[in-house]
Amino acid sequence: MSEPIVLGIETSCDETAIGIVRGRTLLANVIASSVDEHARFGGVVPEIASRAHLEAMLPSIEKAVKDSKISLKDIDAVAVTAGPGLVGALLVGVASASGLALGLGKPLYGVNHLAAHVSVDFLTHDQPTDPTIALLVSGGHSSLLQVDDITSSITKLGATMDDAAGEAFDKIARVMGLSFPGGPAIDRTALSGSPTAIDFPRGLTTSNDWATRPYDFSFSGLKTAVARYLESTPDYAKADVAASFQESIVDVLLQKSLAACKATGIDSLVIAGGVAANSRLRAVAEERCAQAGVRLRIPSPALCTDNGAMVAALGSLMVAAGRAPGPQAFDADSALPVERVSL
Repeated sequence: MSEPIVLGIETSCDETAIGIVRGRTLLANVIASSVDEHARFGGVVPEIASRAHLEAMLPSIEKAVKDSKISLKDIDAVAVTAGPGLVGALLVGVASASGLALGLGKPLYGVNHLAAHVSVDFLTHDQPTDPTIALLVSGGHSSLLQVDDITSSITKLGATMDDAAGEAFDKIARVMGLSFPGGPAIDRTALSGSPTAIDFPRGLTTSNDWATRPYDFSFSGLKTAVARYLESTPDYAKADVAASFQESIVDVLLQKSLAACKATGIDSLVIAGGVAANSRLRAVAEERCAQAGVRLRIPSPALCTDNGAMVAALGSLMVAAGRAPGPQAFDADSALPVERVSL
C-alpha cells in the first residue's frame, strides 16, 4: 500500500486548523486563528471560539486541499481531535470530520489532542520517536508522559496541579501590561533582561516534593510571587521580571523532564505544545539534554502551537500501525485522558 493521505482537523481551542499529510510528508498546514477576537478579554472565550470555527471550517479545508495539490477523493482517512479541549469547539471539529468522512466513504479516527502534539515529531525526524519521555506544555496542559507506542501506549507520569505553564505566562503578561497571548510577549520582553535578576520560587522542587510528586507541576505559587513583587516594586525592570519569571518555569520543566528520563532509562525527550516555541526553553533544553546524554526533539515553532498537521500525523501513524478507525459518529470528550490515544 502506498503511503496514506490523511486529513486532520483540530478545533480544541481557538485555532481552526487543517493539516494534510502523505505518510510522514506534510502537504498542507492551514491555521485560522481567532486569537484577535479574544485578546480584549485576556483569554479565550469558548462561545466566540466555537462561532469562529463554524465560519472558518469550510474555507480552511478548501485552502488545505488546494495547498496540498490533491483532491478530496485522494484522501484515505480523516482524523480529528476528539478531546481534550473546549467542548463547543471540539464539537464543531468532530461534526465536520464526521460529515466529511461519511461523504467521502473514508475511515474516521478520533484522536487525543495531547498525543497529537507528540506525534508531530513524526513529520520532522527520521528515527522513530518511541519510546520517549514527552514534556507537553501549553496554555491548558503541563504534562510529563512516557510514550512507549504513540498509537496505543502512553502513561501519564505527572501533570499540573493548578496553572499550566502557558496559563501562567498569560496571567503574568496581563499583570505586566503585555499583549495576549502572554507566552510570546514574555519571551520577547525577556530577551533584554537577566534570568538571574530575581530569585523567583521553583514550585514542587523541595526534597519532600521530589519524594512525593516528582513529576507534577505547580505554577500558582510562582504566579503569586511575581504578582506580589510587581505590587511591591513600582519601578521594577520589566525585562528582568519577564526573564526571571520565564527562567523559573523553564528550570522546573527541565528538571522534572530529565529526572523522568533518568528514572525510566529512556534517553529521548520530546518537548511539544505551544510553550515549546519559547526560545529560552529551547536553548536551555538543548544545553541540559546534551549534558545528560539525552536526545532532544522539539518541533519547529510553527508546529508547536495547535495545528492540523499534528492530528493528521497521528492519524497517519494509526493507519500505518493497522489501528481500527472509530465510529462514523461520536461525542467529543472535553476531558479525554491522555492514556486514550484514540476513540
